[in-house]
Amino acid sequence: MKIKFCGAAREVTGSCHLITLEDNFRILLDCGLYQGGDDDGRSGNTANPITGFNEKWLFSPRDIDCLILSHAHIDHTGRVPKLAADGFRGKIYATHATRDLCAIMLLDSAKIQEADAEYDHKKNKHNQPEKKPLYVMDDVRRAMQQFVSYNYEQWFQVHPNVRVLYRDAGHILGSASVTLEIKEGDRTIRLGFTGDIGRPHRPILGDPLPMPEADYLICESTYGDREHESAPGEAEHLIRIVHHTCLEKKGKLIIPAFSVGRTQEIVYMLDQLHQAGKLPKVPVFVDSPLAVNATEVFVNHPECFDHELHQYMLDNDNPFGFNGLSYIRSVDGSKKLNTIHGPCIIISASGMMNAGRIRHHLFNNIENKRNTFLIVGYCTPNTPGGQLREGARSLYVFGQNLQVLADVEVMDSFSAHGDRVEMLDFIRNQQGKVKKIWLVHGTIDRQEKWRDYLKENGFGSVGIPELGEEEML
Repeated sequence: MKIKFCGAAREVTGSCHLITLEDNFRILLDCGLYQGGDDDGRSGNTANPITGFNEKWLFSPRDIDCLILSHAHIDHTGRVPKLAADGFRGKIYATHATRDLCAIMLLDSAKIQEADAEYDHKKNKHNQPEKKPLYVMDDVRRAMQQFVSYNYEQWFQVHPNVRVLYRDAGHILGSASVTLEIKEGDRTIRLGFTGDIGRPHRPILGDPLPMPEADYLICESTYGDREHESAPGEAEHLIRIVHHTCLEKKGKLIIPAFSVGRTQEIVYMLDQLHQAGKLPKVPVFVDSPLAVNATEVFVNHPECFDHELHQYMLDNDNPFGFNGLSYIRSVDGSKKLNTIHGPCIIISASGMMNAGRIRHHLFNNIENKRNTFLIVGYCTPNTPGGQLREGARSLYVFGQNLQVLADVEVMDSFSAHGDRVEMLDFIRNQQGKVKKIWLVHGTIDRQEKWRDYLKENGFGSVGIPELGEEEML
């Protein structure tokens, strides 16, 4: 048996790992998009191995026998329709909530790509190669027919000698760690894949549960070099930012947030503040059709909720809605937000500010000192969000160089990724059992610090694979 690292190798996005059994049965773990910037790995330095990542494969899609998804985020699922369009005909395994989220998220991804291609066609006046979508909405509809879903804590067979277990990873709705139990000859190997490790004691979702003990482990490393802001003061921190921006400066608080997970968590916290009478009477807008649809999926999967949310819903049957909150679906409705001159709160995708409606809010509001941009999660360094996190004083948006006059605040306590202490707690039960750990889904600088931290805490063999690297087990 061998593992080939086909994505998220020394990168934070593009999760994709290939397992080939001794009988050549091929299992793919995740099939995500690279989301490094506006070009998403399509152009740039040709010596960079990530160049063109989304359009090429390090294997033949026709040879893949099954795909196992850890969760629905696009950097873990965003190339699934392309995989199917390029010849993959096997089953796609997921949890029930992951399947439902993929149905809306992949259609949204295809719609954006089709719109981008149409825009590129209209503006292309120099006979340059035109941008084409990786896949279209019909590809998504066909791929969804290949999905098969399972509950947490239910072993299921994907091959006569391979069974799989999903266990709640506490990252987003439906997220799971993946444990594969593989029989080869007279030996049984357990291979674990953490997927993205969530955080304990976060609102809405249950806490991440430790995986079964594994012989080998593929482990994420997004925040392997740091510890997050503690959560107890989180609501107070948020309300201080709201008061400063909306009441003192009379400006807009704009929160870039991914449509799935982060948006619902922020809305839930605002709902609680509203119920407690602490939220100022300013309009709140969720400006994302995908977020609207995703919130409906959340409501349909209470099996993923934690005890606190179940208790909260006894008195408030809609934790994602309150007076003053509006969900915006239409483009015209989104455009009208830029004509509001009074204080308000706008939550809009994407979280890295490199795509979607948030780019228009960035363009229209970053040069106004009354406004505040609140960044609530990880942003790849070369995205607008990443640049603002690092203190950029100017940004290029839609080809224009804009001055950063608005305030920029960061609250990493909202992150859905565990920090190094939380990740260590998640895999601590593997000490003395796991023979080797491979670190994926992180930048090399953070991975090196995470590797050193693991070794300091009793883990032995820890590797950081390069893209395309293979390991025999």
